Amino acid sequence: MACFLVSAAAAIGTAAVKHVVKHKETKAELKAAETTAEPKEYKFGSEVKWSKKLSYLELSLWSGAFVLAGEHILHGEVTPFPPFLTAAGEGAGAVSEMLHEMGTVGVTMFAAVFAAWAVGTFLVDLFKFRKHRKEKATELAAEGEAI
Repeated sequence: MACFLVSAAAAIGTAAVKHVVKHKETKAELKAAETTAEPKEYKFGSEVKWSKKLSYLELSLWSGAFVLAGEHILHGEVTPFPPFLTAAGEGAGAVSEMLHEMGTVGVTMFAAVFAAWAVGTFLVDLFKFRKHRKEKATELAAEGEAI
């Protein structure tokens, strides 16, 4: 009935966090541009910015919310007129049923999307880090042969 609201709320929260992180990244880039220091050592997970990673999570959460909302619309549980959620007009028992569904199905959907995003983000960072290490080793081997 209302389980899609959990993913939608999480997507809104992720969007807010993403904007804060993006602002901090921009400030750090400006500060780094002012100082002419040596390039930093490559660190695991540093190739893709966190704001970009969070935008992937936000998109996934919105997708999950729209899929769940579409499923509820197809089953007639959401209507285009008030009270919008058909169970909301059925009394106090329906509210507890909606909260139960939000706590079970909605939170499970959020957890599944978040876990998939976390695993995917880790794997992408791992592959990029291994690629960087391999390129660095090849570069060092080429320098050794040139000497």
